[in-house]
Amino acid sequence: MLGVGTLSLIFGISTAWTVTRYDFPLKSIFEWALLLPAAVPAYIIAYTYTDFFEYAGPVQGVLRDLFGWENSKDYWFPNIRSMGGAVFVMASVLYPYIFLMARASFIATPLSYYQAGSVHGKNVFLHVAIPLARPSIVAGLALVLMETISDFGTVDYFALDTLTLGVFNVWLGMNSLSGAAQISCVLFIFVVVLLTLESMARKRQRFHERSSGQNVVNPLPTRGSVALACIIICALPLVFGFVIPVSVLLSFIIKGFAVIDFMAIFTTTLTSLFLAVTASTLVMLVSVVMIIVSAYKSNNFQKALTFLSSCGYAFPGTILAVGVVVFVGWLNDLIYFHISYFAGGLIILLFAYTLRFLAVGNGAIRSGITKIHPSLIDAGRTMGFNFFKIIKKIIIPLIYTNILVGGILVFVDILKELPMTLLLRPFNFETLATYVYQYASDEMLEESSLAAIIIVLTGVGPVILLNSAIKKISKRKESIIKSDLLTSGVHN
Repeated sequence: MLGVGTLSLIFGISTAWTVTRYDFPLKSIFEWALLLPAAVPAYIIAYTYTDFFEYAGPVQGVLRDLFGWENSKDYWFPNIRSMGGAVFVMASVLYPYIFLMARASFIATPLSYYQAGSVHGKNVFLHVAIPLARPSIVAGLALVLMETISDFGTVDYFALDTLTLGVFNVWLGMNSLSGAAQISCVLFIFVVVLLTLESMARKRQRFHERSSGQNVVNPLPTRGSVALACIIICALPLVFGFVIPVSVLLSFIIKGFAVIDFMAIFTTTLTSLFLAVTASTLVMLVSVVMIIVSAYKSNNFQKALTFLSSCGYAFPGTILAVGVVVFVGWLNDLIYFHISYFAGGLIILLFAYTLRFLAVGNGAIRSGITKIHPSLIDAGRTMGFNFFKIIKKIIIPLIYTNILVGGILVFVDILKELPMTLLLRPFNFETLATYVYQYASDEMLEESSLAAIIIVLTGVGPVILLNSAIKKISKRKESIIKSDLLTSGVHN
């Protein structure tokens, strides 16, 4: 967690500041391309980097040819399947969480704050931008750490002993559900601490600023070595987190074309799409009902329940899988009806997905609800609409985009989800994630390459949507500037 968090901060903050503060060649491409690594699951990049950097891989092969080395005794090369390698590969795909939130904060910071820092001889990046963006950066860091602590595929492939891997091994390897539950309690403490940190950071966030819209930050033009440095800063994380893994996967597809089971992958893809569409639809339906009722028809107790129901995303999939199985067993004993065989069934898997990803749907719907002015609801009541008609005629049309974006994000998250699916799936049931894991864990990377690239390409769409959301912030500020200038011109 310490290593991944530190390296993710370096990648995320440096790239966010560079694309926000400076104007350089290829900036328009880096603005959205830097989010692409978020589409690559950490376990996939672990598989590709192992093949890329191992002794028989292309990197060490080129080095031996260049310098005339004959075997591993002639030189030293870092082992990618190590703690340092896990830190590197996971930070390469998790930094977009910090990049996304830090960039949004840098864009929202008024130019006058930077000017005040410059007048006092302060470094505007260290003394102005970072302190003002601290809540956003901490929130992004909390997401990175929660993804790190819940990772299973990477640490399993790199043979690193973590608590999440321990839950899996104790449950399935030793057939001890109680032991897995005890380890989950330790993980629970870690997650609660991270949630507390994220909540403390969010308390200082504000949705308004006291400056006028004319205080928008204008990027500084660059040339020569400064422009080159900006390109390098932005290119390195992108190359590490997206270009190299995707290139390796494409080479696997080309080399292993004859051994790829296209029919099995096609069937698995259809199964994964059906599962992801069904679960994401269920999540968004529940989210719409919960958030609308919480916003307009609930008391404080019901709002607290809604908040608690949104905490599932913060917990590792292994913990939720343990909880779901324990709950099903308790329900079986409670109602004296044999339903325990459902514990590994599709219904329980959908139930677990809903618990895990309800926070994503709730966040998307809540962001849309907060933008609906109360006067619109009052106008609907004045026209004689009942609550259900207000939802249908006013609320749903206004939050339709939020529903769509939230559904796509949940869809991609479910498509990539590995540990919970491995533990709760029915017998002989494969998703793209489990298909890739099964073959990659047996060192059959070429057979799993096509399924892996399908997962990556499916995640590119939401990445583009996230970038467009950030661009709307800049465009909104630009429109404020134009309206302010026109207004002042009329008054003059």
